[in-house]
Amino acid sequence: MKRTICIILATLLCMAFAAADNLRLSTVVIDPGHGGKDSGAVSRDKKYYEKTFVLDISKILADKIRAAYPDVKVILTRSDDRYVTLDGRADIANKAEANLFISIHINSIGRTSPNGFSVHVLGQSSNKNRDLYAGNMEIVRRENSVILLEDDYTTTYGGFDPNDPESYIFMNLMQNANLEQSIRFAQLAQKHLKGGPIKTDRGVSQDPFLVLWRTAMPAVLLELGFISNDNDLAALKQKSDREKLAERVFQAFKEYKEIYDGSVDAPAPTGEKPVPPPAVQTDPAPQAAPADAKTVYAVQIFAVKKEMDPKSREFMGYTPRVIRTGTLNKYCIGVSDSAAGARKHLSAIRKKYPDAFLVRIEGDTITMIK
Repeated sequence: MKRTICIILATLLCMAFAAADNLRLSTVVIDPGHGGKDSGAVSRDKKYYEKTFVLDISKILADKIRAAYPDVKVILTRSDDRYVTLDGRADIANKAEANLFISIHINSIGRTSPNGFSVHVLGQSSNKNRDLYAGNMEIVRRENSVILLEDDYTTTYGGFDPNDPESYIFMNLMQNANLEQSIRFAQLAQKHLKGGPIKTDRGVSQDPFLVLWRTAMPAVLLELGFISNDNDLAALKQKSDREKLAERVFQAFKEYKEIYDGSVDAPAPTGEKPVPPPAVQTDPAPQAAPADAKTVYAVQIFAVKKEMDPKSREFMGYTPRVIRTGTLNKYCIGVSDSAAGARKHLSAIRKKYPDAFLVRIEGDTITMIK
């Protein structure tokens, strides 16, 4: 009898640990850009290729994550010199139900003076003089033009033409549920890449990269230097410097994972009574929190620029509370008067929204909590 009880308890413990693992950052997809018949950017002397540099950096990064986090599944979209379509890369990440997608590239331009690293997330700049309309359009066109190597790309990508500016207009209408988390990792990557082998920081920007649009999780695209710049190329040619770049991206991953997992690992305050799951409501519209509202806790499910219909299927029957911060509308459910109360909703909510996290709402201010 005692043995039976022990077996049952052990099984329940395993199930509990498995459930907790599902809430943590358990899968990351690393995407070495280009490959095979697609060389990507090429040095002026034609001796060095983007596809080679990014594969090496990606492999080093993958090894570092595997060594530090044996429980994290690390997937490379390619592990050798082969061609993978943009759609195929995103499909690998989506099928794996990854928690994070990191696409690694090297930049290039017709001039030799531009240099440095940049970090990109999906979206459009609100400033018509930046990003899509000017500064990054050449980069976006070059990275997206890879689809021209694919058979019947107009069907696969719904008639998208990387050389036609009008093809990008539809991206203004997209809603990226993972924008805030993508920006969070992008800012960490920027912070850790500073002071590394690639000296100039060109910042974080929102751009319409197809490979990011197709992914269904937080995603960033890193441009780690210019192969067209002599100083950047000199660093990229050095194995030790490529290892340093990978280490800096790994440090960003490490910090991001600590934040991501923190809301699961943080102990709940004692003495709190269990709070029942949030009831499905049918309010006609999300209500913005007044500036003098009391402090409450909730689970943020996503943040987007557009205002969304509270009855849309994206909310799966929940009635969201919306907090407007800057240009983003942040949608929260599972609202409670206590952090412990909101945390009790987290497990159930993350089954529907894997990248949800706990927040504190103070008037019109919203802060992520661990």
